[in-house]
Amino acid sequence: MEALVASCPHLSRVHAISGAPPLRRRPAGFKGLTRVITAQQLSVASAAAIWERLEARVRPFTPTSFLAVPERELRRTGLSRVKISTLRGLADAIAGGSLELDKLTHAPEEEIHLRLTALKGIGPWTADIYILFCLARADAWSPGDLALRYAVRDALALDARPSLNEMVEIAEAWRPWRGVAARLLWAYYGLRRRGASPLDEMSEKE
Repeated sequence: MEALVASCPHLSRVHAISGAPPLRRRPAGFKGLTRVITAQQLSVASAAAIWERLEARVRPFTPTSFLAVPERELRRTGLSRVKISTLRGLADAIAGGSLELDKLTHAPEEEIHLRLTALKGIGPWTADIYILFCLARADAWSPGDLALRYAVRDALALDARPSLNEMVEIAEAWRPWRGVAARLLWAYYGLRRRGASPLDEMSEKE
């Protein structure tokens, strides 16, 4: 954070307004990725409520236990049929050995993206958020996150929300701390929007 604030006047101003965001970390592996998928395209409140019910129903929270829960019970937690299909595909891949999330913990981010987005229902946003919040990569970045794009627009006083390519280009100046910049910008977004903080619940749309 000190390096970013010292090198970028935009982030220095953001930091002066929002302060340093709290350090947050989600578990890696099946549970962490499931939580990210659960939060896709939902409000903070809805995602939290569904996750609480799902976590209470799947015990222990493993791929095998998840696969043993009937679809009708998963639907009662609030999960859509599409997300149930995505999560079952993920659980099948892990249980069958075709996806080893533990081995991806220290893999290059390009490989993590490739392996995760190969599964139906998992897109770039989900992979980005998993890398940021569950693997805590300091230089991870999520150019497609809607809140982050609005935060960058406001922080840099741009006329319009930046495109995906522009988000990538802008963040080059923040290497090797793009993940830290993202956390700061999400906190700034939440402060400006009063209570809408994807930093806390990872709920922005894919």
